[in-house]
Amino acid sequence: MTIQDQHITQAAMNLYSWALRRVPDDTKAALAQARESESNETARKTLNMMLHSASAAETADRYVCSDAGIPVFFVRIGTKADWNANIKSALRAGFDELVQTIDPPLLKHVTNPLTLERGYHGKDMPIVTFDLIEDADYIEIICSPKALGSGRWAAMELFTFPTLETIETYILDVAIKAGSQHCPPVVMGVGIGGTFDYCAKMAKEATLRQIGQAHPEKIVADMEQRLYQAVNALGYGPMGTGGDTTVLGVHVNYAAGHGFTPVAVAFNCWINRRSIARIHGDGRIERVE
Repeated sequence: MTIQDQHITQAAMNLYSWALRRVPDDTKAALAQARESESNETARKTLNMMLHSASAAETADRYVCSDAGIPVFFVRIGTKADWNANIKSALRAGFDELVQTIDPPLLKHVTNPLTLERGYHGKDMPIVTFDLIEDADYIEIICSPKALGSGRWAAMELFTFPTLETIETYILDVAIKAGSQHCPPVVMGVGIGGTFDYCAKMAKEATLRQIGQAHPEKIVADMEQRLYQAVNALGYGPMGTGGDTTVLGVHVNYAAGHGFTPVAVAFNCWINRRSIARIHGDGRIERVE
């Protein structure tokens, strides 16, 4: 059996709904760990409320946050997958059907940047990034809706032959400017190198990594740890209440490039919206997360 449009459409509907209603397991575990180690009483209470909110949303099958964001999908096509689908159109159809059927209803967050008109549809919606998975016989789709907290405070700058200190100082400056406006504790994704567009892609994808999973290269893992400690030392704390927990993880991706080096920083708010499914050749949709 071939993967077809209807399989993509169904997966898109499921993934968006799942992402709104459930905080990922690694994120709940990180929040619980932060609650135990947090030295600030108000911060501990805030982390506890977050965990209760996550549990309540899951139990009642309701949204964790009313800001459902806009549809963002990462599509990874297995090089051995058997498929015949108009993937982006099928994803759009899935979102359109979701808008008509989901309970509670979604707010109108899709915004025309030129007219500021808001609705459920717009040019190039949903936002889709494509990649390949070598030797895989399935299509993997990740949904990570982008709302204000997880989208507004992203930033990028280009440097020429920067030192590690220069790169880390910039990343910390971005965290300082964001303050607590992105609904911490957050996951920070960082992209270093490549080209302008590829660097932003790396940063966005870095936010999807499991919390606690360090980069396999020591120089990068050490950077992640230094930045994790530095950002938490800023003291913004959960939702700006102060304390030790401003970031749950700093995840860095990098690529070789020219002498000019772009550095991009992206965030996921404390909910860390992320849902993953794989569509197999028999049409079966496997929920991965």
